[in-house]
Amino acid sequence: MTWRFALMIEPAAAGDTRTDFAETFTVIDPATPALSVGELSTQRGDGIFESIGVVDGHPQEVEAHLDRLAHSARLCDLPMPHAEQWRQAVARAAAESPASGEGVIKLILSRGVEHGPAPTAWVTAAQAADNTAPRTHGIRVVTLDRGFDSEAPARAPWLLLGAKTLSYAVNMAALREAKRRGADDAIFVSSDGFVLEAPTASVILRFRDRFVTPEPSGAILHGTTQLSLFEHLRAEGREVGYSMIPVSDLAKADAAWLVSSVRLAAPVRAIDGADLPVDGELTASFNRYLLSPRD
Repeated sequence: MTWRFALMIEPAAAGDTRTDFAETFTVIDPATPALSVGELSTQRGDGIFESIGVVDGHPQEVEAHLDRLAHSARLCDLPMPHAEQWRQAVARAAAESPASGEGVIKLILSRGVEHGPAPTAWVTAAQAADNTAPRTHGIRVVTLDRGFDSEAPARAPWLLLGAKTLSYAVNMAALREAKRRGADDAIFVSSDGFVLEAPTASVILRFRDRFVTPEPSGAILHGTTQLSLFEHLRAEGREVGYSMIPVSDLAKADAAWLVSSVRLAAPVRAIDGADLPVDGELTASFNRYLLSPRD
């Protein structure tokens, strides 16, 4: 990933009535050191983030990402992000993003430095990777046990399973394990046998004419791209829904996709070594929609 821009933010209180937050932004060189060695985001992964896809300089689904950032902040007992301040920071980063092609803007809110300034916040802009191959040719996935049952979120909310935290070591380990097994990605499943999500994406399955995704019960992130794609499908008159999906249903799906803000819709062509049909025409229509400007 080629970093193009970085902006440090002096977080405003939720009740701040200013309309212009330019003075709270400091542009920094993304190639130079910027964080204290005591920063808890790097010491403990104690913070939250969002990744916003950018198409031809236009940041996609900004409000949905800001809503989810606020949701994660609530779950993690972090100060509530000032929506307008972050909105303006995204606009600054978008202005530095590629004018054509695809990019990614990341929003990061950390608990800060222990016994020091808190919180810490910054925004970055970068060129996105070329995702043509997974969108066009599809991906092979394996199922991996996430290590908790479907009742865990209600029983142990301190696990922060519904927050997008900076603690992504497990997610990255899952991707490495998938590659060791000869696959491109993974689908997490609960220990009692239900489909959850991918390490960096939401799961969508098609059964005949119905599109379903796992129930956002607190065990998974509610994907912004999945929400947008479901709105698009509803507008086309298609049936969509949320459900507790048994792992055994994966093999029965007529098609499946992993969807995310940057890779967009990647069709799944095999699960645990068993081939799955790929609907190339429908996938192309998904990605045409996801690449169109959306607020």
